[in-house]
Amino acid sequence: MAIRTGQEYIQSLRGRNLKVYLFGELVKEPVDHPMIRPSINAVAETYDLAVREEELAAPMSKISGKRVNRFLHIAESAQDLVLQNKMQRKLGQLTGTCFQRCVGMDALNSLHSVTFEIDEKYHTNYHKNLLDFIRKMQEENLVIGGAMTDVKGDRSKAPSEQIDEDLFLHVVKRTPEGVYVTGAKAHQTGCINSHWIIVMPTIRLLEKDKDWAIVGAIPVDAPGITYIYGRQSCDTRSMEEGDIDSGNSKFAGQEAMIIFDNVFIPNNLIFMNGEYEFAAMLVERFTCYHRRSYVCKTGLGDVLIGAAAAIADYNGIPDVSHIRDKLVEMTHLNESIYAAGISSSYQAQEMKSGVWLNDDMLANVCKHNVTRFPYEISRLAQDIAGGIVVTMPSEKDFRHPVTGPLLKKYLAGRKGVDVENRMRILRLIENMTLGRNAVGYLTESMHGAGSPQAQRIQIARQMQLGYKKKLAKSLANVKEDAEDTPENSDYFKRVFKLR
Repeated sequence: MAIRTGQEYIQSLRGRNLKVYLFGELVKEPVDHPMIRPSINAVAETYDLAVREEELAAPMSKISGKRVNRFLHIAESAQDLVLQNKMQRKLGQLTGTCFQRCVGMDALNSLHSVTFEIDEKYHTNYHKNLLDFIRKMQEENLVIGGAMTDVKGDRSKAPSEQIDEDLFLHVVKRTPEGVYVTGAKAHQTGCINSHWIIVMPTIRLLEKDKDWAIVGAIPVDAPGITYIYGRQSCDTRSMEEGDIDSGNSKFAGQEAMIIFDNVFIPNNLIFMNGEYEFAAMLVERFTCYHRRSYVCKTGLGDVLIGAAAAIADYNGIPDVSHIRDKLVEMTHLNESIYAAGISSSYQAQEMKSGVWLNDDMLANVCKHNVTRFPYEISRLAQDIAGGIVVTMPSEKDFRHPVTGPLLKKYLAGRKGVDVENRMRILRLIENMTLGRNAVGYLTESMHGAGSPQAQRIQIARQMQLGYKKKLAKSLANVKEDAEDTPENSDYFKRVFKLR
């Protein structure tokens, strides 16, 4: 029976016998571990939102003919991509953290067009394999994690040139039934909370790297997989009594390293196998989708702006001019991120396979803004909150019969404000800007979907300086090639063509 609610999803994760290591120990049941459970709750919210708001989060799919979770949906129009962004912002608002399903969604959509074009060239069956897999995922309503980032070793060398060839995931054995892969994937968002993982190459590949050109779907509990859980700042606070010090006791993100040791992928779950020249296409299309997906950070930004406004109110200074100006600046930066991302979705184009791909330039502008603006929003939130955001005593001190009354007396804000509520908002600001969920709001904003230089490279490739020079020369009445007009450029035809 298909999973429907968040609670049913949580139940589906039990008893899988995953090999998960945390603090040097094997975790018996990840669902019940207090450090892991908040990240599971965040994924569960993606199910409950689809139940509450079908139009936003549960579209009809042409593949299965059913209403499906949008994280499993192949974009059938530009509007589908716009609704992805609106759903992502809403989930950021609801959880205040990373809800972990965007990578899988963007992997499915990028593979839809790439497998179609590989089949066109080589008469393979990858696209059918993918459609069959998507149909199964939609019918059972499962979570897919995308695994692209290899550990990389010496960054100056190609996969085949590494001293240890396992530093990039690769095929170690081929059989008539499928392939076996070995390697590792780092920084894997929500991998333990997923049902399936799609492995993909992380960089452009050459012919000598054919064994590293592998894409396939693997169950998270497949034999040969080991997970090593990643630390997050202040993460052990979720193991303490009480819920104030964690800042966000219900929701958190998740990152882990995945070690693959001779893990089998059957032929029907392989979507690329040696077609090295398509690796760059896959990476570029995936990052096009995924860099625009970072509008999710505007939902977290909404929460942090709200927290900053709340603490200003609790401190009795909500209408002081410099406080209002900082809140305006935070809002301006947050909406600038959203504007670039959703514009990218609105300017989508249909691919040969039928999937819609958003505008690449605007996607990279969106992500480049994300590498900067959340840091400034966080700085302003800390500015408004004051130094107490990093020096506040613990909840245990607040509950203590001796220190508790002292803290209630000396941590008071304006009249009528409950001191505990003031503490909770301060801890939330700490959580999002310095603590556990700073991973999802700050560091992930910097490095997720590629570091800042990766976006600058793509922006440079698409600056269209030739087209822009033509615009200038035309207005300046510069006489050169009579046919060399802006309207005759490929850029003009692509961007401004009528649909």
